[in-house]
Amino acid sequence: MEKQREEMRRRASKERQKRYFRKRLITTLGLLLVITGVGVTAAAVAANKKKEKQKNSKDGVVETVADPAVNETPEQKEQPNQKEETKEPEAASWETVLAEANLLAEMYDYDGAMEKIKGFSGYESVGELTGAISDYEARKAECVPVDISTIPHVFYHSLVVDPGKAFANQETDPQAVGNNQWMTTIDEFNKITQIMYDQGYVLVDLKDIAQETVDDSGATHYTEGTIMLPPGKKAYVMSLDDLSYYHSYDGYGFASKMVLDENGKPKCEYIQDDGTTVVGNFDAVPLLDQFIEEHPDASYHGAKGTIALTGYNGVLGYRTDISYQTVPEDINADKKKWLEEHPDFDLETERAKAKEVADAMKADGWKFASHTWGHMKVGEASMERIQADTVKWKENVEPIVGETDVIIFAHGQDLAGWPEGYVAGNEKFEYLKSNGFNYYCNVDSAAYNVQIRDNYVRMSRRNLDGYRIYYNSIGEENTLSDLFNASEVIDPKRPAVPKLH
Repeated sequence: MEKQREEMRRRASKERQKRYFRKRLITTLGLLLVITGVGVTAAAVAANKKKEKQKNSKDGVVETVADPAVNETPEQKEQPNQKEETKEPEAASWETVLAEANLLAEMYDYDGAMEKIKGFSGYESVGELTGAISDYEARKAECVPVDISTIPHVFYHSLVVDPGKAFANQETDPQAVGNNQWMTTIDEFNKITQIMYDQGYVLVDLKDIAQETVDDSGATHYTEGTIMLPPGKKAYVMSLDDLSYYHSYDGYGFASKMVLDENGKPKCEYIQDDGTTVVGNFDAVPLLDQFIEEHPDASYHGAKGTIALTGYNGVLGYRTDISYQTVPEDINADKKKWLEEHPDFDLETERAKAKEVADAMKADGWKFASHTWGHMKVGEASMERIQADTVKWKENVEPIVGETDVIIFAHGQDLAGWPEGYVAGNEKFEYLKSNGFNYYCNVDSAAYNVQIRDNYVRMSRRNLDGYRIYYNSIGEENTLSDLFNASEVIDPKRPAVPKLH
């Protein structure tokens, strides 16, 4: 009898549950129908309002109807029921703040790391954060100042992606000979970067070597800068020349231009043998970006390199020079051929694309410098030519990469010798100085040359190119041994490099 009553209770309970769930289902469906109806009605009302706001008159002129929201008075706009609710951004967790601070500390920016943590509300009560501050303070105290006068400055041109193309026909092709002498391959670049890192070299920005102060008259003065690194670490500066992807590189196994990937990061386009284009790490900029991302301690305060640009073929692979639009009578054959192959060319579009890439590169830590518009030999050039060239650079390149006070001379030429430097009465220097240039770099096989004067900063650079690598690797030169062993670096695909004439 008891079992029968228990069975009846279970059945009654199941029936109540079924009725409850049916009721919930009906209620939910009803709400969905109401919401849908409201949405449809709102859409219809909005559509009708839009139609009312854009009535076409008989003569085709659009007649606009006043929108109440546009004509609200300030008092109406302040009514609480008319304000849109905005969500406050979520505060970063202490774990996120700690990760960001650790990255700064990896790049030797201990003050920045401590500021990052102290900006987190309540950091004092989080043991991991206070412990990190103590660690940063200890690591900062161990650092020693770098001898600014002994910092080497190295530079590359565009890297060779395909040595088989770049170096073919050495006996008959002058361009291939030049590629072999002046260009470094991707394989060589990667080996050099790794070896220098393993030896304790840390990349610093060119402007880290000097301290700038401005007096009451607005004039800038320069004194030796301060770079603090852990014991055993060594500073170096890096620059890249001619990142314009000249027409003369076409078909020789170089990247064709700088672009941005889907994440907005600087990469390179490379045209394959079948004519298809791929995007990747085909030159020094994305290769170094990747290396520093994987080895943050390879860079001092996030420093990258300085890119020295000409302008006559445009910049970064974009044809941004005015000559592509004006097409003067003396335009060279390469430009004319390119224009014929690109009938849809638009100068402003090209410049806008180049600027977008340059802006992203600057956001990643890269800096830009003048290499003169026409890759000019400043030592031999007349004042008139230097003046005309400077105007062209400022009109065609500066609007894309931004103002710069750095000029890196082409062809290894300079405005004075070492150690005398630039003295009063040096007309070319005074002209460039009056046009805003304060940092001057040349080419020199010396290990380092740094000159910091009250009104300018000067630094020599070593070319890590095919010529230096080859002749160091066979023992005929010894200009790179403080940086790396050239015989361990040289690309096996590189042929013997012809002597310079």
